[in-house]
This record gives sequence, structure tokens and C-alpha cells, in this order.
Amino acid sequence: MKKSSIIRSVLKWLNQYFIFFLTVAFAITCCTMLFVSTLRDTMHITLTGENIGTAAKLTFWNVALLSLIFTVIDSIRRKITVERPVKHITNAAEKLIRGDFSVRVKPQSRFGTDNTFNRIIDCFNKMAEELGSVETLRTDFIANVSHEMKTPLAVMQNYGTLLQSPDLSEAERMEYAKGVSDSARRMADMMTNILKLNRLENQQIYPEISEFDLGEQLCECLLQYESVWEKSDIHIETDIAESITVKADAELLSHVWNNLFSNAFKFTAPGGTVSVSLTATPHHAIVKVADTGCGMSADVGAHIFEKFYQGDSSHSTAGNGLGLALVKRVVDIMQGEISVESTVGKGSAFTVKIRRS
Repeated sequence: MKKSSIIRSVLKWLNQYFIFFLTVAFAITCCTMLFVSTLRDTMHITLTGENIGTAAKLTFWNVALLSLIFTVIDSIRRKITVERPVKHITNAAEKLIRGDFSVRVKPQSRFGTDNTFNRIIDCFNKMAEELGSVETLRTDFIANVSHEMKTPLAVMQNYGTLLQSPDLSEAERMEYAKGVSDSARRMADMMTNILKLNRLENQQIYPEISEFDLGEQLCECLLQYESVWEKSDIHIETDIAESITVKADAELLSHVWNNLFSNAFKFTAPGGTVSVSLTATPHHAIVKVADTGCGMSADVGAHIFEKFYQGDSSHSTAGNGLGLALVKRVVDIMQGEISVESTVGKGSAFTVKIRRS
């Protein structure tokens, strides 16, 4: 392999030499003929065969020497300005293929170059950085999914073992069966949210835009949790303006309200309050969902829209950390905005702005 590489390099160098040789020979021949013709006409010099032969030999060796000099200079130039940066980029690309996403290529000196390779190197480094970020997210995603699945699977396994006991009472059997079904439902919900989030992030869901009354949709979504707030004795406050229409995907927005309502009821203690308001400006519809729950710190609030992030571990069994990530992605697709204000021990308030057209 090394011998064939050397042969190719020699052939490439000879090819380059002959190109320069022919170019220099043509240029010198034209200049010589013009010079001799002018000299003969001006000074009436008669050229003999001997003089012509000597001049031809001298010209040939001059051409050969100049071609050699040009070839060496061009080879050095190509080695420094072309082959060296190409080698660096190729070596870095091979490391990237092997999974080393930390590789970076140093910018080349601008001396003797037109900065073309530096633009390529800059794009390469950005690509390596993005691939490294994606790989980190992928690794974290797999680790989080594995962790989230481990808990319900362990619960199902334990309850399944207990259900095999022959001396169980009917009440215990129902309790253990309910534990199995709750864990199975939690896993099913997590898989559903993962698939939805994956389709949204990969733009496999295209919004079906229609005009609808946002207030009616909020009321319909809120009424789905009537049994929840009655069971927990949670007070509901609503301030929903009438006849506020938006042009958006109604099904996607329903995921937003359902997740926000679910979180509000989940983190609000019995006797607390959940409030929903809807106001509008000429360009936006503004929905605010607030609760008097446990609240969260600023550090937690900065990460709540990340996948699998759960700030309050005491409620971790009631969710999988994907709901708010799904909400954020839907709001982004609708070209809206979402923000949160929260105080530990006093509650949280989520504000969603949706463009009306």
C-alpha cells in the first residue's frame, strides 16, 4: 500500500512537471521567435545552422530548469496550502466516524491562502459540536427512558409476585391488581408521550390550522378534570373572555391545556385553588393557568421544559417528565410563547401566548 502511494505521488509530480514544461516551453518559444524575428529584421543578422542548434539547446535547458523550479515551488505551495489542511480535515473526519465527537480542526494560517479552508474547517467544527450535543442528548434520553421504565416494571413485578399468593383477601387482590394496572398505564402514557414528542421534534406532525373558539376549548379540557378537583376539594376560578378565536391546530393545543391542568391539580394540595384565565390582544390570545401548590425554585423553573426533568421528586410517580417538554414543543410549532412564574410554597403560574392568526 505504501509503495503504490509513492508511485502515485511520483506520477502526480511528473505529470505536474510536464504541464509546467509544456507551458514554459510554449511561452519561451513564442517569445524567442518574436525576439529573433525582430532582431533579424532590425540588424540584418543571418542565422546559421550552428547558431540555431546552440540556441535551441540553450533554450531547451532553460525551459527544463525553469519548469523544474516552478514544479518544486508549486509542490511546496500545494503541500502547505492544500494537502496539509486536507489531511487535518480528513484525520478529524475519521475520528468523527469512529465516534470521537470532541475532535476539532485548528484554523489554518491565512498566509498564502484565500481562507477557503478556514470556512470549511469552521463548518466542520460546528458540525462536530452539533453531533456531540445530539449524542449527549441521545445517551441521556436512553438513560432516562431506562430509569423511568425500571420503576413501573419493578412495581408490576412485585405486585405480580404478591398476586400469586393463595391466601390473599379480596381487598388485597384488588389493591395489587390496581397497582399493576396503574404501573402499566403509566408506562403506556410515557410511550405515548415519547412517540408524540419524537414526531413533533422530527416535524412528522404537520399542524392542521382551523379557526375555533379558544374559550370553549379551555372549558371542555377543564371539565375533563371535574372528578379530580371534586375528589381533592380543589377550588376552581375561571376568568375566560368570550368570543376569542384563534387560527391554530385544535388537537395540538388541547395537549397543552391538558398537561397544564393535569400538573396544576397534581401539585395543588386539597383545599387549594386552580385558576384559569383567557384574555386577548389584537394579535395574541393569552392563557394563564395558576395554582396554589408547592411552587418551585428558580433553578427548577429553568429546566422544567426539558425532557424527563422532574423538579419535585415527591410527585415523580405521577408523571414521567415529558408533559411540559411536549407543551413547549407544541407552543413553538404554533409560533407562540410560554413562560412560568413560581414561588416555593405559594404556587406556580404558566402563561401561554398564542398568535390569533
